[in-house]
Amino acid sequence: MYFDLEILHKCWFLTGPTACGKSEVSIELAELLDAEIVSLDSMSLYHGMDIGTAKPTHESRCRVPHHLIDIIQPHEKYSLAEYVVAAESACRAILGRGRIPLFVGGTALYLRSILRGVFRSPPADWQYRRQLEQESIEHEPRYLHQLLSNIDSNAAASLHPNDTRRLIRALEVYRATGQTLSQQQQQSPLPSDQRPRHVFWLSPPREWLYDRINCRVLSMISSGLVEEVQQLVSEGNSLSRTARQALGYKEIIDYLEGDINLDEALKQIQTRTRQFAKRQHTWFRNLIECTAIDISGVEQPRELAERLVRISQQA
Repeated sequence: MYFDLEILHKCWFLTGPTACGKSEVSIELAELLDAEIVSLDSMSLYHGMDIGTAKPTHESRCRVPHHLIDIIQPHEKYSLAEYVVAAESACRAILGRGRIPLFVGGTALYLRSILRGVFRSPPADWQYRRQLEQESIEHEPRYLHQLLSNIDSNAAASLHPNDTRRLIRALEVYRATGQTLSQQQQQSPLPSDQRPRHVFWLSPPREWLYDRINCRVLSMISSGLVEEVQQLVSEGNSLSRTARQALGYKEIIDYLEGDINLDEALKQIQTRTRQFAKRQHTWFRNLIECTAIDISGVEQPRELAERLVRISQQA
């Protein structure tokens, strides 16, 4: 499944690791371009998961229209292919209004799928999933990660050992198709003359970013993350596997269930978010379509937005 090329060439993309300041820059950039923002964030899809996903503020959404935010409930499933279809539909509508689609977010797999297409994955094998979940409980913590490493070292290297959902999915795909997930996700980039020209990622200094992440997690806790998760788990429908594994939500659920204390949950969120940011950096650096924009951390959002426009005009 491939994104419409004619539409793709008219889109802009702004991505980068979590907490690097994408959202603030995107508002300024959207106003300079007369654009509407299309979320490139797999967790912002969920209604009610606001604090832990750092969704755009009400003020930001009033300044610039946002799309593909709050479109499903936390108990619902949503595939990568569904996202690509919905994103193309949103872009068609934006272009129909004479405006520019601006993708903003840090989900690298979504970005890659827009730029290169997405393979048709096999349906879920629930019996096999339950079997693997049970085995993961009975064995040592890295059991699933080691299983995947034995058949698909590339996929294993890109996944955290605690990312049970994605580890199981990678094993499931191999069992169903006889091909590794890495093999099936090796869509090549488009020829250079067919690639979109406006694909940028913000590359900040590591220590600055890690400080930002640590502070953001503290702010999320003080802003009511525990209460938000408490509300979600108290509602009638249980959270989907994807929602339960989301950074910040998994750890707070563990706290609410008595497995860890709040201080441990906070430290785990900080650590896992820093690890996630490191993996994001690797993803974006390795996507040939992306142009790295080095930032120091002292630039104002408007300044960075204007810089992106100038770079684009010079290309």
